[in-house]
Amino acid sequence: MTHAYENELRARFGLDFELDVQPGVEPGGEVPDEPWLRQELTRRTHRRYGNRAVPDALVRLLLAAAFSASSKSDFQQASVLWLKDRARRDRLAALFPDMPWIGSAPVFLVFLGDSRRLERIGQLRGHALDNGALEGFFNATVDAALALQTCVLAAETLGLGTCPISVLRNRIAAVGEILELPDKVFPVAGLCLGYPAQSGFVSMRLPLEASVHVDRYDDSGLQAAVDGYDRRRDARHSIGDRQRAPERFGTAGFYGWSEDKGRQAVTPEGVGFATWLKAHGFTLDEPEDGPV
Repeated sequence: MTHAYENELRARFGLDFELDVQPGVEPGGEVPDEPWLRQELTRRTHRRYGNRAVPDALVRLLLAAAFSASSKSDFQQASVLWLKDRARRDRLAALFPDMPWIGSAPVFLVFLGDSRRLERIGQLRGHALDNGALEGFFNATVDAALALQTCVLAAETLGLGTCPISVLRNRIAAVGEILELPDKVFPVAGLCLGYPAQSGFVSMRLPLEASVHVDRYDDSGLQAAVDGYDRRRDARHSIGDRQRAPERFGTAGFYGWSEDKGRQAVTPEGVGFATWLKAHGFTLDEPEDGPV
């Protein structure tokens, strides 16, 4: 059965995608044809930007949209550091020479989990509280991630391109010093922002069979779903000639996404992040029960 998003879903998942075919589920009828969803299904990351400046007023509008995202309990535990000082930004970019877009993007934002502000508000109102337990850290992280993604979607709606930068946490001590972050404020990710210099490409995603579970978690079909995905992705954009660390892992006869990501994940990222957090106000413990 054809539907409004047939081409976009094929671009994203690499296969013909039936929206209303699920075992044991009655067809749900036609879906509305929404242009924004077409755009979202074919969204892409951009790492190269043209010389066109992004006006400050537009950045502020995007930040207003970002902070319109949902927030846990209305605590609003996200902040953004807009890195405008060239010298400070160059110091940050120098930490990650393999990602020159950190320094070259017209705008660079850092989305922060901010567990500090809620404590300060409590102090202003005479309520002593410690927001450094695991729950406080987690809530601030989610708030910042929601704000980041909302900013991305708003920017792309207006024709800008974006690239999130989570690698900041890999050099957390240096990043924290450059950004002068106080206790209980931490980077979740940076965000490059600018007008794209090229169209980019749609990155194929795992099929919904691998990531959507109905009523209970069931990954019994994972191998088949991933094997098929590897083959579809390789047919479109092969990485077989760029195998990761063959001196360590050997050379695979077929090298797909799952082998590449498995090799990548063997080497942990964010080493030292938990230690840095604990040195900057977080216990990451379970919170104690409060008053009943």
